[in-house]
Amino acid sequence: MSKDGMFYAPTTAYQSEPVCGPGEFQIAVAAMDHGHIYGMCAGLVEAGATVKWIYDRNPRKIASFHKQYPEARIASSLEEILQDDAIRLVAAAAITSERGPLGVRVMQAGKDYFTDKAPFTTMEQLIEARIEAARTGRKYTVYYSERLHVESAVYAQQLIHQGAIGKVVQLMGTGPHQLVADKRPDWFFRREQYGGILCDIGSHQIEQFLTFTSSTDAIINHSRVANFNHPQYAELEDFGEISLTGDSGASGYVRVDWFTPDGLGTWGDGRTLLLGTDGYIELRKYIDIARDPARDHVYLVNHEGEYHFNVTGKVGFPFFGQLIRDVLDRTETAMTQEHAFKAAELCLLAQQKAWDQPDGLLGFGTPQAITGRLHYNR
Repeated sequence: MSKDGMFYAPTTAYQSEPVCGPGEFQIAVAAMDHGHIYGMCAGLVEAGATVKWIYDRNPRKIASFHKQYPEARIASSLEEILQDDAIRLVAAAAITSERGPLGVRVMQAGKDYFTDKAPFTTMEQLIEARIEAARTGRKYTVYYSERLHVESAVYAQQLIHQGAIGKVVQLMGTGPHQLVADKRPDWFFRREQYGGILCDIGSHQIEQFLTFTSSTDAIINHSRVANFNHPQYAELEDFGEISLTGDSGASGYVRVDWFTPDGLGTWGDGRTLLLGTDGYIELRKYIDIARDPARDHVYLVNHEGEYHFNVTGKVGFPFFGQLIRDVLDRTETAMTQEHAFKAAELCLLAQQKAWDQPDGLLGFGTPQAITGRLHYNR
């Protein structure tokens, strides 16, 4: 089990056929500032994509990535990629604050864009991307990996669609991560560049809320961020929480943090608890602590009984094949554009709401413990 969530790139024994022919879907990689680019590309290649170009400002990142994809050509510039008519999609995991502008540039070049989460750090970036996506008809797709690249989450969605727990009325989600600060780049600790904890890893949780509760919009009831235990990183937020209500009527509470202890066998004990009118589902995504180090445990309780499923290698990751076909066929089966943008919008609203709270609303802790400024003016 990996202890490094920065390079999360799961594999599965589940065998699925490529959704396109050899060379039919050629992609380029344009930024590798976050290790999630490995998972993004692995999923696409498993579904039939071919990595034709790689480009980054850092030669060491290029060399490392090229070892995994030696067939790819190294571009001398971003323009070389954007001018290649054979490229269908550009995948990128840039510095968070650069993801929105890069996506706009890619869409303006007539190509679809696949970015790591979080896709934006400001509402202005989101508005610009919305305008450009509508103008060009290109796709701005987001790698919300904690649902898209997790077999237990894929299976939970299937169970919900089958009516296993009735209508979902509440979600509780946790997204704890291990900090490993010495391995993080400088930009990770600059709020202007990473966008805040709710914008960053909180985006996973909001996207799952929308998906599992069949909500198309939501209201942020409450949000909060803090730096409880890392005074040496003044702009880091090591804790965040959000309460929200969807237009489906479902409510949600999510918590994200950088407090995963060293004793855990993986990088974070991510869980999701879904309450339905006829039962409930719990996902223990990456480990079942002190019992089973395997990932992807699904617990289901409904009127028929109690069930436990380990679905590792049993359902696969259908998103990537769906995305390829969506690009080729101009459909929206993997993720609608509005869904991708709405999840991003809500995490930006939650982040700003947290920043707008006066420090006294924290309600606990000491002034010495709360070193991060909750009031943040851009």
